[in-house]
Amino acid sequence: MSETRLRLLTLNCWGLKYVSKHRRERVNAIANALATADHDIIALQELWVFADYEYVRDAVGKRLPYSKFFYSGALGAGLVIFSRFPILAATIHPYSLNGSPIDVAAGDWFVGKAAASILFVHPVLGHVQIYNTHLFAKGGDEGPEYQKAHRLVNAWEFAKLARQSAEMGRYVIAAGDFNSVPISLPMSIIRDHAGLTDAWVATHPNTPDPSHASPPTPQDAINTHGITADSPLNSYSAGKPLEPLARRFQGKRLDYVFFRQPTRQGAPILRPLDTRVVLTERVPGAPFSFSDHFGLEATFEIEASGPESALPHSPRSPSYALSSTANPAHPTSAKDISPEAITQTLTSLTARYRYAQSQGRTQLSIFAVCIVLLLAIIVGSAWLPRSWINPIFLVVTVGLAWLATTMLYVGFVYGNWEVNALTNVIEELELYRGMLEEERRSVGRSSRSS
Repeated sequence: MSETRLRLLTLNCWGLKYVSKHRRERVNAIANALATADHDIIALQELWVFADYEYVRDAVGKRLPYSKFFYSGALGAGLVIFSRFPILAATIHPYSLNGSPIDVAAGDWFVGKAAASILFVHPVLGHVQIYNTHLFAKGGDEGPEYQKAHRLVNAWEFAKLARQSAEMGRYVIAAGDFNSVPISLPMSIIRDHAGLTDAWVATHPNTPDPSHASPPTPQDAINTHGITADSPLNSYSAGKPLEPLARRFQGKRLDYVFFRQPTRQGAPILRPLDTRVVLTERVPGAPFSFSDHFGLEATFEIEASGPESALPHSPRSPSYALSSTANPAHPTSAKDISPEAITQTLTSLTARYRYAQSQGRTQLSIFAVCIVLLLAIIVGSAWLPRSWINPIFLVVTVGLAWLATTMLYVGFVYGNWEVNALTNVIEELELYRGMLEEERRSVGRSSRSS
């Protein structure tokens, strides 16, 4: 591929050890498929097992010799980026809230959901920052407000990171499993505050939403609406009970590729040429899909910024020096998150704040009850009538001690952790909303005076 084209793939591999079905067979098939493709960047999520990463790395190494496996939480972030270009820097930002340690089944807290990124120098564009992320899963787009709070915190933190990168004069491309449908509040925050453009929307403009009475076929939903998850055509989600919105669209669009130009003037333009959902077929010779998600591929074209500008006829030798000077200049036409969206976000965060406080009190009450029962067992053990009761008392004592310790940690340590993290984000958003409202008033006064 020429240096005036850039192609990227994102895929959630569903690579949970001991949990994901057919993991080894699917990872091998994914590696073989990627090895024959011509991508410049590949961003993978849920590739938890390092041996699986090594297998994919060896398979794609001829085309993509540079890669980074990111670590976060107790079990790893599951985030990997492969690149055709040398990686100058890599970083990972674990989100401040990722569910609860007591929610073992969901597991988000243990893996430390995060935003990972690499920085490379493109021969034409210069500095490009690639983000790969996987947002908090539990809660969905429907249900109580407090269940949506952690993903909203993820979205706000991710939007700030992407915005800061663009203000450093870098091109930003963000990909991953955002666990949110396009019309959801987290996606509005990411698009509007970070100034990111959805590559799928840019290459599929004016696509009408399907009607309830006449939903699209599953294949049309993939081709037209970019469905990547919960599709009836995926062997792992066929027959799965779906929310009303997912039934209407024959699945969900949860995987995205976003992009943004740098704020510096005269920079070449990164224009999306094509986006398509890939790896929708079954693994060759097997009855199952490559993953429980489909992949998303985006191809970008690099153009001169204006008639006076021209792209170099041959790739220039770029500077590998990292810029540390921010360029806060913001295009006057840029859209930002609205005060109304911030208010809606604050409603969810405040509901979660109250829920966290209530949960903390309940868990600490359970801890106190366990302590009382343990003291009663210790005192009562001196008057045990039969020796065969001793093993029963021992098991009960161990169980109560474990429960007391767990409730103390979850109710006090994690409970205060969550409340403090929510407080930080709530106060940030209140300050930002106040600034936006003051800007509105200033614009209104200026227009009236003129």
